[in-house]
Amino acid sequence: MPQNSSPDSAPNMADSIDSDARGRLPGREPVAVVDIGSNSVRLVIYEGHTLALTPLFNEKALCGLGRGLAQTNRLSNQAMELSLAALKRFKALAAQSGAEKVYPIATAAAREAENGREFIAAAEEAIGRPITILSGQDEAHYAAQGILSGFYAANGVVGDLGGGSLEVVRVADGKIDEGMTMPLGGIRLQDLSGNSIATAKAIADSHISTCSIAVQGQGKRLPFYAVGGTWRNLAKLLMQQTGYPLHVMHAYTQPADVWVPFLDAVIANDPEKLPGIAAVSKNRRTLLAFGAVALRAVIRHIQPSSINLSALGVREGFLHAMLSEEERAKDPLIVAAKEISILRTRAPRHAEELIDWTTRTMVALGIDETPYEERLRHAACLLDDIGWRAHPDYRGTQSLSVVAHASLPAVDHPGRAYLGLTNYYRHEGSFERLAMPDLERLVDARLLNRAHVLASLFRFTHLLSTSTPGLLERLRWVQDPRGGFTLAVPPELGGLIGSRVDNRLQNFAKLVERTLRLEAR
Repeated sequence: MPQNSSPDSAPNMADSIDSDARGRLPGREPVAVVDIGSNSVRLVIYEGHTLALTPLFNEKALCGLGRGLAQTNRLSNQAMELSLAALKRFKALAAQSGAEKVYPIATAAAREAENGREFIAAAEEAIGRPITILSGQDEAHYAAQGILSGFYAANGVVGDLGGGSLEVVRVADGKIDEGMTMPLGGIRLQDLSGNSIATAKAIADSHISTCSIAVQGQGKRLPFYAVGGTWRNLAKLLMQQTGYPLHVMHAYTQPADVWVPFLDAVIANDPEKLPGIAAVSKNRRTLLAFGAVALRAVIRHIQPSSINLSALGVREGFLHAMLSEEERAKDPLIVAAKEISILRTRAPRHAEELIDWTTRTMVALGIDETPYEERLRHAACLLDDIGWRAHPDYRGTQSLSVVAHASLPAVDHPGRAYLGLTNYYRHEGSFERLAMPDLERLVDARLLNRAHVLASLFRFTHLLSTSTPGLLERLRWVQDPRGGFTLAVPPELGGLIGSRVDNRLQNFAKLVERTLRLEAR
């Protein structure tokens, strides 16, 4: 496991951090990863080294270290100078942020170039740390670790497309197979093909066809988890062209068959003339066709069921691998939701109590749940009060936007929509198609109904408890001999019962089709 080494003389600016800040979690020490790739050199500083990583700062420099490597086998002087300048700045940025643990890693270009060792020596001096040079199998392993940290029960094939290489590896049941690496990164493929799309297709097919046996024969088609900036920009373009309602890249999923005509169009046309191209930054457009060629070959030979985009990759996987087994066994979604609850709710303990309270309610009233729905309900409980500081007229729409677009790992887009809509309905008190109806098309009828049910239960609960802890654990459901159920409130708390509370209980009763009463007993 890579060990961190402190710089000899880097100024520690941690004292400049505002100790009174309440927008950050207490007790977290920033940690940074510097990724020296074939196309870009990037610094990401995270709030702390945890299961649910939250970036504090993110900066990249497009240095093009891998440009021309296929022809010369050397890193160009200009690319090295740009990279070293970026690394010197990143050293200062990490110190300014208070990140004492900085992990520089280098990938295909640095490990394969004839002058790669010479560059690494200069790069280590610039960043003030030893640099870990990842092998192709290392890249595949850490990309897979990133998928395990970002997707719940990931089971499929991981592909990490960088500027210099494509790594492919199988993941299932928390285990990672031995991966393989191919020279199909965007810059490498462009160089190897002499900027010819036809030649690039032949090169991609010749390489990816060799890995199809390793990932087929499972009896079913598997998801493909796509990692890398070029593939994310292709997904951004597809979102734009189809009017997709949730502009969150992580876990954006479409059937492979949806991607085929889109990729063929990207390959065949001038990128500047593609519909929606304004959504893609200009410096990324030249590699779109080559990324499309690689992904098209993946679909042709690996035959995945779907393409699932990941915002987490080698950097996050590198840190994920350092965590203890106990930490990695936790649910990243629940960990992240708890952190947001601490930062934004009135009473995080009340949010925790909601999990037990809603569980007891579902069981007592005989409302069935799948494990998927139960997990989302737990997250919804932790997030349901994050909008309390907003103006009452806007709590629903603000909460919907914050939750649906939050940096939440291990949740798919239907799950995001469910979480956001549950919070929206909880504040609005109406299930009419109002502020943001487009998100509703991401969830099926059953999940939408579950959002209605849970939101209605939240509305009743908050009115009864004043959103403060200590009450919910004292409530109990009693099956009534005359039919239905009575919610028993301790007699000394009977004053909390009133007509508004009962009205909200009856709204909930209609949704769950039960006879419900409220009594002090």
